[in-house]
Amino acid sequence: MDKIKKNNAVVLLSGGMDSAVCLDYAIKAGYNIYSLHLNYGQRTESKELESFNNICDFYNIKNRLVVDTSFLTQIGGSSLTDSNIEISESQLGSGSIPNTYVPFRNANILAIATSWAEIIPAQAIYIGAMEQDSSGYPDCRKSFFSAFESAIALGTKPETEIRIITPIIDNTKSQIIKYGHKNGVPFNLTWSCYSNSDKACGHCESCILRKRGFKNAGINDPIEYY
Repeated sequence: MDKIKKNNAVVLLSGGMDSAVCLDYAIKAGYNIYSLHLNYGQRTESKELESFNNICDFYNIKNRLVVDTSFLTQIGGSSLTDSNIEISESQLGSGSIPNTYVPFRNANILAIATSWAEIIPAQAIYIGAMEQDSSGYPDCRKSFFSAFESAIALGTKPETEIRIITPIIDNTKSQIIKYGHKNGVPFNLTWSCYSNSDKACGHCESCILRKRGFKNAGINDPIEYY
């Protein structure tokens, strides 16, 4: 049986708002969805995995891959993977990279996604990275994704053609929230907090970005905060 299908896409789905909106874009573009999630020892690993599965259930996505990349915890260097490093308070606008940055995480994710995409085969990898309204992680820049796409072309079979699609790269949080609200994205199933898995802390950088986005969009955030 020929397993080749047209219009397949691997969607990186963390369980957060950005990746959920990115998933909606991929669905609306007509792709058959293959959802990829990483457990890398982050503080809210179990909650993010729960959100991933709930979002997949919501969209009736059957093709799911959860990969253990706990070596990122062994490498350390991030407050998300090392409990000995306190999560820094929000420093939005400072121009500095916060200690929640997991060194070269997106490259690891994209490498795994590429391997899966080549086997499926898929023609696209969707990632919900944002450059304009974000924490300023270096592996969330357009230039990075362009360079990685070139690496994919050089490092895969000649017949392989995989694009990296970043549909919300230029959006603000309020813009993706307005889009999601209009298109029925289940924000109630998403998780953004870096610290907690029961109620969001409300003061880590990810929570601040989320709360500010909902406020600017004029829409109520459906999750609970301390």
